Parts: sequence; C-alpha cells; structure tokens
Amino acid sequence: MMCSISKNHNGLWDVQFYFKDLQGRTIKKHKRNFKTKREAQAYIDSFTAAAANSLDMTFSELYTVYCADMSKRLRQSTMQTKDYIVQTKILPYFGKRKITDIKAADIRKWQAELIDSELTETYIKTINNQMSAVFNYAVRYYDLPYNPVTRAGSIGKGSAEEMKYWTEEEFDKFVVMLKDKPISYNAFAILFWTGLRLSEMLALTLSDFDPAAKTLSVNKSIFRSKGEDFITPPKTEKSIRVVTLPNFLAEQLKGYISTLYGIMPDDRLFPVTKHYMEKEMKRGIKISGVKPIRIHDLRHSHASLLISMGADPKLVADRLGHENIQTTLNTYSHLYPNQARSLADCLDKLKHSKECEKDEEDNKDNKEE
Repeated sequence: MMCSISKNHNGLWDVQFYFKDLQGRTIKKHKRNFKTKREAQAYIDSFTAAAANSLDMTFSELYTVYCADMSKRLRQSTMQTKDYIVQTKILPYFGKRKITDIKAADIRKWQAELIDSELTETYIKTINNQMSAVFNYAVRYYDLPYNPVTRAGSIGKGSAEEMKYWTEEEFDKFVVMLKDKPISYNAFAILFWTGLRLSEMLALTLSDFDPAAKTLSVNKSIFRSKGEDFITPPKTEKSIRVVTLPNFLAEQLKGYISTLYGIMPDDRLFPVTKHYMEKEMKRGIKISGVKPIRIHDLRHSHASLLISMGADPKLVADRLGHENIQTTLNTYSHLYPNQARSLADCLDKLKHSKECEKDEEDNKDNKEE
C-alpha cells in the first residue's frame, strides 16, 4: 500500500494512500487534520489491518473500511448523517472492541442505555439500524458468523405515534408574521402549499419555475457540509417531478421573483441555509403563538391538507415524490380513516336516497289503487 504523511497549512497532519476494495478496485483515501504524526500513522496501520479482510479488527477499524466503501454508493448527505450517529452514539461504546468480541448481550446493554435516554423512539431505532448496517457489512464481506444486533432484537419505533402538522388556519397565522422578510414568507409558502422537502426548496432556481404552466420542476437537492453548499440529485428517482401550483401561489411567486434584481436562470430562488429557515420558523412560531412543529412537518401538513380534501393516495404520492404509494399509505395511514368514514357516509346517503325513491314509488302506487 502506497502512502504518504504530510503537514498541512494548519500545522496538522494529512495522510494519503491507495488501497484495493473488496471488488479489487484501487481506491484513493485522503484523511486530514490529525493532531500528531503518530496519530496519522496509527490511522494508516489500523486501516491496513482492516482492509486485509481479517476479523481481527476493532469496530472502529471496521467502520473505517465500511465508510470508504459505502461513500462511493451513498449520497454525501446520507453518509454525513450516518457518520454523525456512529461517531457520537456507537464508537464511544464499541469503537475499541474487537468485532468478534461483541455479542448480542453486549448489544442489549447498549440498547438499554438508549432506551433509558431522552432520545425519541424514532431516533433510537435509527441509531440501532446504523449499528446493524455496519455488522451486516462484516457478515457479508468479512465472513462474520452473525450480526449480534439482529440477535439482540430491534428497539424504538419506525414512525412517531403522533404526527404534528398545521391546518391552513394555523399556517396563515404563522406565515403572516414573516411578511417583513420576503425570502422567508415565500419560502415557507412553497413548503406548505407544495409539500417539497426543505433541501428541494432551497435548491430551486429561476429556471425551475414555469410561470405559464404554473409549475415547479424538482430535479435537485441542496446539501450543506462544513459551510459549503453542494447540489446533489434528489432523494430518490421518484423525487424528480413537476409540481403544479395553485393560481394564488404562482402569482405570489411571480411577484417575489420580480423583486430579485438581476437574477439569472441558474440562480437559486431562496439563497439561504437550513439554519436560517429553522431560525425563522422559531421566530414565526414565537410571534404567532401557534403550536411548535418542525420544518419537515410542513410537508406532513401539505399531505394532511390533500387527504382532508379527498385526494387519491396515488396523487398524493406523486406530488410528494414518494418512491411508491405504500410509503404514502404507511406514513399517513392515521389520516385515511377519516376518509373511510366519509366514504361510508356517502354510501349511507346513497342508500337513504334509494330508500326515499322506493317509498315515493310505493306511496304513488297506493294512491293509484
């Protein structure tokens, strides 16, 4: 393995080397900002040992190889989220332990600490799933006999018991408080009335808006890392879509764009960050007094609004950019019982109407007799 260690302009140490992955491809690895040259060398040594396809490695070493491989297959934003979870919730507990020494009983103890923490049920499940993914990788590519996380069992919940969302009235009460900042006012309008993901909305450019057709083309996403913005493909293939706008929103967007002096086709309509939007969300909630929700809950708010209007689940799925209709049904199943009740009421009305018609015919026959 060819490798080099050098000091960077910050006075810290960088390493660079090449290795072959499990498919025999040569991969370049570059790791920066080690505090000492010894730490840099230790990193190379541990990575070399792990890359040798040996079970005699620590969980931290396994995770290093896992990241090097999976970063070529997963979105950068996905890897950043995964890395944050592993670095903060898993490595402090298992990082220095040999993977062959980690048993289901050890996982159960770790899971118990997560359950006793103040983390949400959904986040606990996400952490457990990330741990399981790394062990699945070892089972598949390093012949680890079994996944101890699978044996330990799952924890947490896949979805929150209660989904928070705003009604149209609540949103109107909130958004009017942001009229002093046109970017905020219009950005939140897009989120509520289209159901776009925040990353999709922030990536919108002038060329994505068709004022004649009154549509927005969703074809990219924005991802911010270490103070720099990256434009990436949307979350899934189905996320690439064209979203129709109600007339009032199309006119509102036209008015907003007319104030953006010198904007070019590839310029972003809302050149702000996720952090900015979160601060504005908190500001609007505080001033308006509406119940607190997350920005992502505006997407749920849009879905609930569509469902309350009787929208077909397939249309809701297409508008939200869900990979399949089952995702929509699973996510919003708690909202559909109301629609089922409405359907039953319609059947009642139909039955009542038929009975009334029959009664009228019987009365008519009796009079004729």
